[in-house]
Amino acid sequence: MDYVLPDLCDEYPELVRVVSPMFRNFGAISSFGGVITTIKCHEDNSLVADTVTEEGKGRVLVVDGDGSLRCGLLGDNLALKAANNGWAGIIVYGCVRDVDALAMIGLGIQAINANPLRSVKRGIGIRDEVVVIGGVNFVPGEYTYADNNGVIASTSPLSIPELYS
Repeated sequence: MDYVLPDLCDEYPELVRVVSPMFRNFGAISSFGGVITTIKCHEDNSLVADTVTEEGKGRVLVVDGDGSLRCGLLGDNLALKAANNGWAGIIVYGCVRDVDALAMIGLGIQAINANPLRSVKRGIGIRDEVVVIGGVNFVPGEYTYADNNGVIASTSPLSIPELYS
């Protein structure tokens, strides 16, 4: 389903939490949303690699990489696994790599920038804890939506049926 964030913000102003502008689209799917799953890691994508092998069930993986610009936390191999396993998208508060390949993978991907260097793999990080990105709490089990206008979060699922049917 395509989401139009300005329309969701207009329809549900009391429900949306708008992330400070910082993200850009890197995936072939420019509009996505779903139930939040979180990872907090710093320059170590071990948990990302483990998580994308799970059945995504239309969820969105929110990766809090502390905004680090020193390495990519998501590349084409992990993105392809996520797409093949039914994840709707991945939001990375950090960098991605393999951007030309990411643009051809059927997955929503938002990140703050790109960096060709891969991350370390030490198995360090936490999963399914509340993370704060751009002034917004991302709570596992709640909802997030992204398009070329930005990223929002909500306690409830959002849609505007007349716009999306």
